[in-house]
Amino acid sequence: MIEKTLVLIKPDGVERGLIGEIISRFEKRGLKIVGMKMVRVNKNLAMKHYTEDITKRRGEAVRKKLMNFIINNHVIAICLEGVEAVENVRSMVGETEPKSAAAGTIRGDYSHISYKYADDKEMAVPNLVHASANKKEAEQEINLWFSQEEIFDYASVHDKHTR
Repeated sequence: MIEKTLVLIKPDGVERGLIGEIISRFEKRGLKIVGMKMVRVNKNLAMKHYTEDITKRRGEAVRKKLMNFIINNHVIAICLEGVEAVENVRSMVGETEPKSAAAGTIRGDYSHISYKYADDKEMAVPNLVHASANKKEAEQEINLWFSQEEIFDYASVHDKHTR
């Protein structure tokens, strides 16, 4: 099934100059970029992205750290399309805690911070990217970050193998 999903290259990924490396991994995998832009996130967008659901699961302190981190600098918002894109992207990104992410994943190869270290420093875990957790979340997040006019449809070489 062809799906769309959202990926955000967070401020730490932008600041470390990993934009090209991260994007190339998705493209090499055969995922198609159908929307992409650099955004300076404001508090309103951060609150809509990091919903109350995070407060229920992880606590208000974690939500505040995440919001403060994402408004700290620019992010790259990317809408990717491909076969089971949500699941494929999640496996490429790796575990949320970089310390636990497998080698070969984006987080496993380019970050190593643990939850404990971040908690001790009272900061969000700098884990380079956000990827939608499931299809429903992907749809909601894509609609939050992109207008319909910013999502494109075009043929790629991979389409002849997947459509």
